[in-house]
Amino acid sequence: MNDHILSVREMQLDDIRLIVDYWHQAEAGYLTGMGVDLNKIPSRQEMSEGLTAQFNLSIPEKRSYCMIWELDHQPIGHSNTNPTTFGKTAFMHLHIWDKQIRRMGLGQQFIQLTLPHFFNTLKLQTLYCEPYALNPAPNKTIEKAGFDLVMEYNCIPGSINFEQPVKRWAMSKGKFERLNKSNVE
Repeated sequence: MNDHILSVREMQLDDIRLIVDYWHQAEAGYLTGMGVDLNKIPSRQEMSEGLTAQFNLSIPEKRSYCMIWELDHQPIGHSNTNPTTFGKTAFMHLHIWDKQIRRMGLGQQFIQLTLPHFFNTLKLQTLYCEPYALNPAPNKTIEKAGFDLVMEYNCIPGSINFEQPVKRWAMSKGKFERLNKSNVE
């Protein structure tokens, strides 16, 4: 029924412009709905320089590692880890850039395509995701992708967020391997 081709790939330098455009062109209501403090979004130049610096680091040195999501060979979103502790843990973030594509229900499939890259490339033991508790879409998507709810608590989850309730979801390397036997050697 779904005739679309979904794929994921590592972010390239040319993708930085697309990510910066996403953050700077998104509607204010959308951003606050996912817990973003609009006053904390870095300038285009600061964001571009930060993403470029992370891109140029070796995998074990990266604090943020990014995968581009493609629909029919066109970039439509990204998932990144931040913070990342190579060989241990990372916190995953999910972003579909166009609101029409967000409504297509593709998030879970993109997550499933992304997980092998995060677990295998970053040698993770545990992958977390902490969406804004009042934003139902990512919480439902994460649960459907096989993550386990660990807790709900209040915090400022990132440098561009306001204080908010978040739901901490986790997937262990063992659970990832059980769910993805065909992706593990």
